[in-house]
Amino acid sequence: MSNSDQFTAFKYSKGNHSKKKLIQLYKNMLKPRMIEKKMLILLRQGKISKWFSGIGQEAISVGVAMALEKEEYILPMHRNLGVFTTREVPLYRLFSQWQGKASGFTKGRDRSFHFGTQEYKIVGMISHLGPQLGVADGIALASKLKRLYTVTAVFTGEGGTSEGDFHEALNVASVWQLPVLFCVENNGYGLSTPAKEQYNCENIADRGVGYGMESHIIEGNNILKVYGEVSKIAESVRNNPRPVLIEFKTFRMRGHEEASGTKYVPQDLLDTWNKKDPLLNFEVFLKNESILSNDLETEIKAEITKEISEHLSIAFDESIIESTKAIELNDVYKEFKYQCIKEEGIEKEIRYIDALSEGLKQSMERHDDLVIMGQDVAEYGGVFKVTENFVELFGKDRVRNTPICESAIVETAMGLSIANMKCVMEMQFADFASSGFNPIVNYLAKSFYRWNQTADVVIRMPCGGGVTAGPFHSQTNEAWFTKTPGLKVVYPAFPKDAKGLLATAINDPNPVLFFEHKGLYRSIREDVPTNYYTTPFGEASVLKQGNDVTVISYGAGVHWALETLDANPDILADMIDLRTLQPLDVETIFISVKKTGKAIILQEDSLFGGIASDISALIMENCFEFLDAPVKRVASLETPIPFASQLEQQYLPKDRFEEELKALLNY
Repeated sequence: MSNSDQFTAFKYSKGNHSKKKLIQLYKNMLKPRMIEKKMLILLRQGKISKWFSGIGQEAISVGVAMALEKEEYILPMHRNLGVFTTREVPLYRLFSQWQGKASGFTKGRDRSFHFGTQEYKIVGMISHLGPQLGVADGIALASKLKRLYTVTAVFTGEGGTSEGDFHEALNVASVWQLPVLFCVENNGYGLSTPAKEQYNCENIADRGVGYGMESHIIEGNNILKVYGEVSKIAESVRNNPRPVLIEFKTFRMRGHEEASGTKYVPQDLLDTWNKKDPLLNFEVFLKNESILSNDLETEIKAEITKEISEHLSIAFDESIIESTKAIELNDVYKEFKYQCIKEEGIEKEIRYIDALSEGLKQSMERHDDLVIMGQDVAEYGGVFKVTENFVELFGKDRVRNTPICESAIVETAMGLSIANMKCVMEMQFADFASSGFNPIVNYLAKSFYRWNQTADVVIRMPCGGGVTAGPFHSQTNEAWFTKTPGLKVVYPAFPKDAKGLLATAINDPNPVLFFEHKGLYRSIREDVPTNYYTTPFGEASVLKQGNDVTVISYGAGVHWALETLDANPDILADMIDLRTLQPLDVETIFISVKKTGKAIILQEDSLFGGIASDISALIMENCFEFLDAPVKRVASLETPIPFASQLEQQYLPKDRFEEELKALLNY
């Protein structure tokens, strides 16, 4: 049977495509197919560790990539090799990436397609799949704010549409009318689970109605359909920014990854889709139209074979990657050259919350590319009124109310950073960060280490007890994030520090969790400079000095400790306000403990697993010979924080601190 007889699944229409364009479409599909076949051989030889095959789906990757302009971002997945090759990423860099070598994109720190490259405007996936959808929203938002009239294309599979991130991202894109093409490759199976067990509707595109969003179904194995229709949609979206949901009907001809196999797929289904092979069908069409001759086919394949061979040699000849502990540690955060802007001029007594508002306002004036996002932050001014009147000052483009979808908004903030903008997101209550936990700890925290991409994002975290708000509005959950390399964690106790540290957090290109204790908002006042100024990270403040004991705390705990010391003037203590928890000023702690010989750490968080435990361990490891007593930790009870005032008072360590301090002194 000839190819012409076997592959007649599609009716192609040349339209007004030139011969050159048709051959280019063919070449762009052929190259990833040939690379994949070579990779499967190398996989069997143990020369690469894993492979996620896109054989049978090349028309989608290639068609979408060719429909977009080179300056427009694409966020692909495992099976979108054709995006990388169509964007002309050098093959040796891809091969080195898959072998964990230095010429790849992640310095051996991640594998497969888990990387991005600003040079080629590609932002790769993470294994959690969903976050890239919201990231695309952020890139598209930047395009809209800058009036660039570009589109962003983001890929997911039919299985990924079950994730909450998918629904959140589509909702945000629709509400804000963002120029995003949500490209769903419906290839029949999420690993081994068939589509009928993934969702209960006929077409994923049907969901567009629920989001007030235009949607399309495209024959994903027909390269002319994909390229032609996506080109029209993309051009329309450039002229009239809006999101579009596109479902590509296709099939995965190999396992989820090669170890999975395809035994769970009925053979007749594989046979049916084999006849719809996008490359071989198009090849037959081009030959029937006398566009592709046998000689030209041979020439093209020889050219690609030569390119693959040459670039593989480069990758194989490259030495194994080498690094040092110092290099690895230094690459967790982007280097931040702190610019000290001094406190000058007039001071005015203001509350903690006013200092935050003033600092945020001055940063908005200083950074034209800074966007504030969060629930109710616009006209309402936020639930605590930090951004009151900001809409009148900066407009709704830069001060944006968001739907109630923390995960997507964290991701959108990341997308803004990828597009070279800054973002302050208000997490309405720090407790709600659990709904955005994945993108915070897996996307924001790891992007610079993985592929040198900054996450220029500050997440404001109103937190803390003492206000009888119960288990879901009173947590102080900083330990969730101090544990995560790549995040910075700030926790000021005073208005002056809050203003200066917030300015520094916004200047810092790394992701910052900025904790603000709600109980301090309107209860603490002090003189604060009216000018814009910065306060450095990693420098604790020594509020009192004495030789008896070192008291270490942060946030509301600082004030509880000061109250205790004021009530016991005979206790001469070094009182250290940490101010930032990551980076942590260990030098100030060690100098003090070596002087006093005793240390007590007060935190509002419950005891086990809190940062007090790490500080205690650091003191024991570095100052043991100077200690005259065990390091003491004082914290809240090992329960969720209760609502009733008498229960909350019992839960918090404020009233227990004095007793524990005196016991330590009497040791």
